[in-house]
Amino acid sequence: MSPRPSTLSTADSRRPVVLASAIRAFARSGYVGTTIADVGREADISAAYVFKLYPSKERLFVAALERCYELVEEALEAGAAGAAGASGVDAQTPAGILYAMGGAYAALVADRDLLMLQVHAQAAAGSPGIAAAVRSGVARVTTLVKTRSGAPDADVQRFIAFGQLCHLIVTVGIESADGPWAEIIAAGIRHP
Repeated sequence: MSPRPSTLSTADSRRPVVLASAIRAFARSGYVGTTIADVGREADISAAYVFKLYPSKERLFVAALERCYELVEEALEAGAAGAAGASGVDAQTPAGILYAMGGAYAALVADRDLLMLQVHAQAAAGSPGIAAAVRSGVARVTTLVKTRSGAPDADVQRFIAFGQLCHLIVTVGIESADGPWAEIIAAGIRHP
C-alpha cells in the first residue's frame, strides 16, 4: 500500500495567513488597540476561528512577533550570505558583514508593518509574555549578528543600537524633519 500524500490541515494552512494578518493589524493599532475581530477581518475569517488557532490575544500577538523576528533573522542571514559572496576588500570583514546585514534589515523594514510591530511590542512589554517574546527575539537576533559577523561585542551592540535608532527615525519621520537636531540624529543612518 502506498503512503497517502500529506496535506496540511485547514488550521495549519490558515496559521500563516492569520499571522500575516495579525502583523498588519497589530502594526496599525498596537496590542491594546487591536482586537481579535480586527485580525479576523484582515484575514477574512471569523474571530472565532482566530481564537481557535490562538486562544488569547496575547498568544496571537506573541506568535506574530515571533514570526516578525524569524523574518528579521532570515533577512540578516541573507545579508551576511551576500557579504560572503561579495568582492571588495572590506566585504568579508566583520564590519563589511555588519554593513550588509544592516542593509538587508533596512530593506526588510521598509515594510513598515514589521517595524511597527516591533515598536508596539516594546510599548506592550508590560505584559510578561510579550516582554519575554521581545527578549527572546532580541537574543536570537543579537546571537545571529555576533555569530555571522564575528564582530567584537561593542560593534554588535552598536549595530543593535543603530537598528533601534532607525526605528525612531522612520516611525516619527525624523529623516524629513528640518533642523540641525534632525541632521544629527539621522546622520549616517540608511533606510529606504
